Amino acid sequence: MMLLCFTAMANAQGRMRKNTRPGDPVGIQLTPYKTTMLGDGKDTALISIKIIDKDGKEVANSQKTITFHIKGDAKIINIHKTDFSSAVKTDSTLQVSITGDCWIVLQAGPTRGVIKLDAKADTLYAGSTEIHTVQPGTPHPVTDANYTPMKVKGKILGADISFLPQLESRGMKFSDNGTPGDPIEIMKAHGFNYIRLRIFVNPENPKGYSPGKGFCDLAHTEAMAKRVKASGMKFLLDFHYSDYWADPQQQNKPLAWANEDFPSLKKSLYDYTVSVMTALKNQGTTPDMVQVGNEINHGMDWQDGEINNLDSLAQLIYAGVQGVRAVSPSTIIMLHIALGGQNAEARFFVDNMLARKVPFDVIGLSYYPQWHGTPEDLKNNMTDLATRYKQAVMVAEYSQLKQEVNDIAFTAPGKKALGTFIWEPISSWEGIFDRDGKSNAYMNVYPGIAKQYDVK
Repeated sequence: MMLLCFTAMANAQGRMRKNTRPGDPVGIQLTPYKTTMLGDGKDTALISIKIIDKDGKEVANSQKTITFHIKGDAKIINIHKTDFSSAVKTDSTLQVSITGDCWIVLQAGPTRGVIKLDAKADTLYAGSTEIHTVQPGTPHPVTDANYTPMKVKGKILGADISFLPQLESRGMKFSDNGTPGDPIEIMKAHGFNYIRLRIFVNPENPKGYSPGKGFCDLAHTEAMAKRVKASGMKFLLDFHYSDYWADPQQQNKPLAWANEDFPSLKKSLYDYTVSVMTALKNQGTTPDMVQVGNEINHGMDWQDGEINNLDSLAQLIYAGVQGVRAVSPSTIIMLHIALGGQNAEARFFVDNMLARKVPFDVIGLSYYPQWHGTPEDLKNNMTDLATRYKQAVMVAEYSQLKQEVNDIAFTAPGKKALGTFIWEPISSWEGIFDRDGKSNAYMNVYPGIAKQYDVK
């Protein structure tokens, strides 16, 4: 997930809760409805701006002067719900008074690159977003073969619990209603049937995810995969193809691949995928599903695989797909994009991958209201994707609005809805365990969801 933004927001909300009351304005929420735009001098994106309280709710009567700062080739051409003609402008900033909320219309310039937009006001936590401008070019298919997506059997009520080995190494214990237990077994008893695990290439590197310790490397993943399979649950493997977090703001090559040319990079990615899949297969824990990359709507293994280089990105994804299928032809392939409520951009990404004949089975979305819009936006996006494409659809990451998100994710039309994976519910945000490892009221939401949607 977008961990840097998530961590900053979580820390900020912690400070907000200590010093403010519900209804007091504390921050600016900035939600873009595109984070990829055409660099043609014409394309526009709507961006929602809201003044929010410590619980993330809009403070409708709060009047503030907001200063917008743009870095990159773009400009604000209109602001709805306020007097745009009264805005104070410079070359890179625009200042305007709003009450509660407004909508910005951002227009991209004619060049490729990255646009950074910040929204600031006195006494409020700032909001920001990053938008990539692209010039797609003519698609070149990665293969001549036509692909029919594989069907996924059953519904999924899943969770990413990759932090678990780190928590247990610190001595954390888990319990349910006072009875100690393995958190995987506790979650299974409450309706979960799938576990997602992330894997980094060399996380033990000094600038890796887990310097000197190597959490989320192959060895830790093998050990966790054994626990998952022993519980009778299914297993989704999330390749980050990096030594560190990969998300829309950062998709850095592993140190071992950093200086390779493009053909060598493709081979390294393929060989690494094969080696991981082979190791897991050899111990009897072949993944049931694999993500080839994590939140890759801005690409992967930058700069070669940036969204600006759609043909190269498609080739890298295909190398990963081939690596998975070389070991396990029946494993389901997901492409994971962080665009829960951004339908236009989701379609842009999927259309471009299909135009290049990238074979995959599932469209996975991240949904965090802070960045991905309203539940209605999520519902509209999933409905359109399920109707438009042959692939199944699901929410691959979420945390808040548990019942509401699951109601949407399990009911997309055309029997295309697979379900959800909650992100790190044993340790983060609205976790289903407290900080002392005790299951809580959030955990009790899930048996009802499992029963309602016939999760087995």
